[in-house]
Amino acid sequence: MATDPPTRPHPSDAEPLLPSYYSPSSFQDPNSYLLIPSYPILCLRRRRRRNLCFTSFTLCLISLLSSLFFLLLLAFSLFLLWPSDPTVHVTHLHLKHLHISPPPRAAFDLTLKLELNVQNPDFFALDYRSVVSSVSYRGKHLGSVNAAGGTVQARGGSNLEAELHLDGVRVVDELVYLIQDLTKGSVPLDTVTKVEGSLGLIFAEIPVKGNISCSLNVNPKTQKIVRQDCYPEDILTQL
Repeated sequence: MATDPPTRPHPSDAEPLLPSYYSPSSFQDPNSYLLIPSYPILCLRRRRRRNLCFTSFTLCLISLLSSLFFLLLLAFSLFLLWPSDPTVHVTHLHLKHLHISPPPRAAFDLTLKLELNVQNPDFFALDYRSVVSSVSYRGKHLGSVNAAGGTVQARGGSNLEAELHLDGVRVVDELVYLIQDLTKGSVPLDTVTKVEGSLGLIFAEIPVKGNISCSLNVNPKTQKIVRQDCYPEDILTQL
């Protein structure tokens, strides 16, 4: 008896396919790494760099301001401590005696007293060695006198006296001018007073001097000064 061949199941009659999941075998790396984003480190480096630049700029600015302040302080100190020449003032001129011999002898007999005031503008004491006063007639030197030295305190003043004595000083070359002046009753005289000394600094002595000139017109009959003008000698040289 013939048997029927086995029939193949219909696809619809087969069992439904179930999803399969592949599970990889576990893998263990002996060296583990932790990956961190790099932007926080970059920001930190930039911040440190900015702080370093700001600190350097601040230090440079402080150094510059300190140097500028030191230079200003040094300049101010030099301005105050730099030695200046003393200032000389004629406080009084007194003609004690005047006699002019008429031509042809044409000689001067004169006694003139000068009262001076010396001001020391420096911050150091002034030791003046001598005070020299001279008198001249129309450019001709008639005579001079030396007064004793002394000391003027820092930023202080001192009064001095000098007395000129002339005895028979002839002025033959100025005879024509002398006749005219005697006729007018006014004889012009010029006096120059020089004060020379030194400032005693810590490390050295600096020489200083002060000069003053006076133009006088004296009356030989009344033996009085009718006009006088005094000024520093450097102004006279500029004129």
